Amino acid sequence: MNSYVALLYSIVLGAGRRVVMADLRQMAEELGYCSPRTLVATGNLVFEAGQTSVRDLETPLEQAFSRTFGRHVDIIVRSGGCWQKLAASNPFRDEGEQDATQVHVRVMRDPLTETALSGLQRYCIAGERLAIVDGDLWVHFPGKASESKLLGAMTTKRLGVGTFRNWNTVKGVAGMLQG
Repeated sequence: MNSYVALLYSIVLGAGRRVVMADLRQMAEELGYCSPRTLVATGNLVFEAGQTSVRDLETPLEQAFSRTFGRHVDIIVRSGGCWQKLAASNPFRDEGEQDATQVHVRVMRDPLTETALSGLQRYCIAGERLAIVDGDLWVHFPGKASESKLLGAMTTKRLGVGTFRNWNTVKGVAGMLQG
């Protein structure tokens, strides 16, 4: 069995409704995945499955999510080893250790190239810094991410399917994979 991480784009189902993590774990078990566990109520699922490609896991997870919760949500899957590599490759580690809310990674379904940075640089007007590492977009927001013009520019339409996680969540999921 291999470890995998599934990242939900959103746990919001509608006005006042959110995904209950126990229901998400049950959905994973019904798909035949072993030892599903979640990191608080953040839409991060760690589970075990036989050797397969992450794309072969994303589709059934998205279909099951739609059936179970009545709404489509993009789900990105990474192998446990790839997640550990992602956590180890944070180019803004020092900043993240000072304030984990200022460092985020947009985990991408399809890898970004360096050309994606040029289209985003003009939105970095408050000292934000960007880096693409192994196709994922790392961002250091020196202020509140929610107040940055850059956040609104990093859309699925512009970048493709992806989902943000802050540095604390990245470390938390990495810790879950270690045992």
